[in-house]
Amino acid sequence: MTEHADTFRDQVLPSDVEAVREMVRATGYFNDEEVAIAAELVAETLARGDEAGYSFLFAEAGGRVVGYSCYGLVPCSTVSWDLYWIAVHPSQQGSGLGRRLLRETERRVREAGGLTLYAETSGKAQYFSTRAFYEKSGYATAGVFEDFYAVGDAKYTYCMRLDG
Repeated sequence: MTEHADTFRDQVLPSDVEAVREMVRATGYFNDEEVAIAAELVAETLARGDEAGYSFLFAEAGGRVVGYSCYGLVPCSTVSWDLYWIAVHPSQQGSGLGRRLLRETERRVREAGGLTLYAETSGKAQYFSTRAFYEKSGYATAGVFEDFYAVGDAKYTYCMRLDG
């Protein structure tokens, strides 16, 4: 039986470094470099606090991290925010947790004065479900940059206006 996420928290704990590494790897979407970067952002936030520029939202089920988002104010902007990461453990995918994480992240960005939240993803076929997730969540396609990550791998940028 799968436990559903029962709590959200924004405090970053030392155990989150490995929890994020394991979860991001388990999704099967990210290469080793991306997995390392996801964990590194958690570690940097532990070391530097707010100065690191990243905010986190963790979803837990039974005391275990089963989803998270990482977001932050775009440098040199006062109203634009980036959604750097959103991931849900495979055991929770399809449960609505990703949508709940996204909506709660949007709410927190809005409360912090954010006007727009941006999200980026790959154009590879493997990421079709990710692109569909943003589109079904009401995000507009702000841009498609062909051959961005590699030849044949476009970058899709989505945005959500948070003012209404």
